[in-house]
Amino acid sequence: MKTVFLLISTFAISWRYADALNVVLAGGTGSIGSKLASRLSNHEVTILARNAFLAAAPSRVTEDFGWVGANFMKKNPHVRLRDWDGGDLLDIVGQDWLGWQDDVLKPADVVVNLVGGFTEQRVMACERLVRESLSLNKDALQITVSPTEEDLPNFSPGAQALKKERIKLCEDMVKSNCVNAICLRIESNHEDTGCDRIQAAIEDWREQV
Repeated sequence: MKTVFLLISTFAISWRYADALNVVLAGGTGSIGSKLASRLSNHEVTILARNAFLAAAPSRVTEDFGWVGANFMKKNPHVRLRDWDGGDLLDIVGQDWLGWQDDVLKPADVVVNLVGGFTEQRVMACERLVRESLSLNKDALQITVSPTEEDLPNFSPGAQALKKERIKLCEDMVKSNCVNAICLRIESNHEDTGCDRIQAAIEDWREQV
């Protein structure tokens, strides 16, 4: 009986991951990213973090780097963290980020850009994702997620005109360079709806390919 149960369990696990996508979340340590990562439990999810060690620490050590926590990682075995440079080498300590492109982008089916802040660093991160994806895996679906113009102050107060320009620059960069590109605008107080839209975009694209 135990042998039969083991065979059934093994088959169930194999079937579950046979149809799994390899999804990369840049900026995935934020509120929307961590929520989306949990929802994508039938897929293999990699969250790009500027410091994966601190991101997985039991408690938050610093506000300078993203954090999901040890409990989150334990509850979501389909998620892994991977260091990357985020487009800005001046903010990186150590060399754990080296090779992230081959490790993460080459096998990716979907790349979701959730990098927030809307500073120049987001533009650099977007450029880095686009450039490396074109070099290694141009057919991957690129999804860029940004707030609506009305909700931008809720996500990131101040310098609204400049931040709107940066958002448009990132969207234009993805649409004009990537084979498969989707740009989504979401509302700050509707994170679940935002996650629904991202998941729907992924599933719609998968049905078409």
